[in-house]
Amino acid sequence: MAGTSGAESNELFERLYSQYADDVLRVSYFYLGDRQKAEDVCQDVFVRLLTRTPDIQPGHEKAWLLKVALNRCRDLWRAAWVKRVVLGSPFDCIPAPDDIEFRTEKTDLMEAVSRLPVAFKEVILLHYYQGFGISEIAMMLDLPEGTISSRLSRARKKLEVMLKGSGT
Repeated sequence: MAGTSGAESNELFERLYSQYADDVLRVSYFYLGDRQKAEDVCQDVFVRLLTRTPDIQPGHEKAWLLKVALNRCRDLWRAAWVKRVVLGSPFDCIPAPDDIEFRTEKTDLMEAVSRLPVAFKEVILLHYYQGFGISEIAMMLDLPEGTISSRLSRARKKLEVMLKGSGT
């Protein structure tokens, strides 16, 4: 957005908000498990986009927005009062489009994902729910690709154990 005129900047902001606000909200809600906090994070992300006019490379807008959202969620997660909150299922409030026959299986899966350690939850969410590749996730989280691959593998194994244990 840096280097654009006011009108172009407003048009770009409106386009990015229209395209990605739901994704930012879902990622934030999944991470925090609290609709109000997720809405606050979503608002913070787009206020930052509007007020700081970052230099985002074309085609990487969604990655930038989600990275900012994850960083903001991490900040909230680390706060002591957030750690006392009992997290529920993040998809009760904001479901992605679903076929009814898969709803129970997906609910079980998402509940299992929500119980993963934060590092595993992030990579599962970004890879499977948002569709980012390993190299893109590595750039977003400022980690080596090998670390992302390892976390994905370990997260899948943990999910498999969790889901077998629940009878799914």
